[in-house]
Amino acid sequence: MKVLVLNGPNLNLLGLREEEIYGSESLQDIEVRLKKISKDSNCIINFYQSNAEHELIESIHNAYREKVDYIIFNPAGYTHTSVALRDAILAVKIPFYEVHISDIRSREEFRKKSYFSDIAEEVISGHGTLGYDKALSIVLNKD
Repeated sequence: MKVLVLNGPNLNLLGLREEEIYGSESLQDIEVRLKKISKDSNCIINFYQSNAEHELIESIHNAYREKVDYIIFNPAGYTHTSVALRDAILAVKIPFYEVHISDIRSREEFRKKSYFSDIAEEVISGHGTLGYDKALSIVLNKD
């Protein structure tokens, strides 16, 4: 099984930005933890983060070419704005899990609308960085 963990803008600043919302773990901390979780399963896990929408789109296209089975996707700020990322996900038909560290439905009004939730296998929101673990656990139990 191949899994891509895809992260959108500003998530490279985890551990530095708004710790009261996003916690103190870095993106690298999350990656190390997920690699440990997937180590004992038959799972190849790769990670990609970008602040650029077109690079995230290319990553989704590459996932199709590389025959990725599942995507765990935190679109971050693009959650509320990117029809282009939505279209890329729909085009490749790779099942994906939408992850948000904070509970987007309890935040500012503009953050409550997601362009991805209606097409995601599941939305995991408000579990802190453990939302990534939860998504990976779901994926690993599918095999």
